[in-house]
Amino acid sequence: MQSQQYVQQRRKLAAAFLAFVFILAAVGTAEAGKKEKPEKKVKKSDCGEWQWSVCVPTSGDCGLGTREGTRTGAECKQTMKTQRCKIPCNWKKQFGAECKYQFQAWGECDLNTALKTRTGSLKRALHNADCQKTVTISKPCGKLTKPKPQAESKKKKKEGKKQEKMLD
Repeated sequence: MQSQQYVQQRRKLAAAFLAFVFILAAVGTAEAGKKEKPEKKVKKSDCGEWQWSVCVPTSGDCGLGTREGTRTGAECKQTMKTQRCKIPCNWKKQFGAECKYQFQAWGECDLNTALKTRTGSLKRALHNADCQKTVTISKPCGKLTKPKPQAESKKKKKEGKKQEKMLD
């Protein structure tokens, strides 16, 4: 009885071993069957780098538009091409529609000029646009009247109303 069990166990072990060898052979054959791709030849040409113009919106001063690219070279197949682009509508157009700045808080009001200013540093430029590193903007300060204490003004109004009632 034990010899039959022993024989069955050996057969199972042999079958598992053969299956393992078969799987290894199949994987090895699959990898060997793959053709190694030859590396792409690096073409050395006298074509220059693409130089891109600014993005020109299709309509209005922001949104979808196009830009033109040009490059030089005697043997270039393509020396000019057009690319789609987008100018975000919430960017400050004052400094170029392709330049985005991070601004500081508004400064104190200059009483001589009645303007307050703040500085912005370049955060991002689209498509290698020519942007200034820092920019400064100004705006009018607003009303420069001295605030009156509220308690006094309310008392004066009440007193004025009381006097009017007494006169009536």
